[in-house]
Amino acid sequence: MSYILPVKRSETVKTIDARYVCTFRRKPEGGYTVKCRAFPEIVSYGASLEEARHNAREAIELCLEVYREKGWPLPKSESDPRKTIKELAPVKLARACTACH
Repeated sequence: MSYILPVKRSETVKTIDARYVCTFRRKPEGGYTVKCRAFPEIVSYGASLEEARHNAREAIELCLEVYREKGWPLPKSESDPRKTIKELAPVKLARACTACH
């Protein structure tokens, strides 16, 4: 006869409260791609903005787990993401005209 006894485990769970700025880019064929400058390895996608946000959050959380498991330093959280200003800066690039000579 064998008995299975319940094992009680006590584990401390430490959480972080962090915010990271993500860039959501609308795709011409629909949906959004998402990048996060704090985690350059992340490129995510969602068919809707809501899904893109959810997928980005999930990708960041998974990245944080990997960083922690490997002992890598976590990217710094944005203290106030509203202070981040993002704009498109149109630029022109001059090219040499070989046919002009």
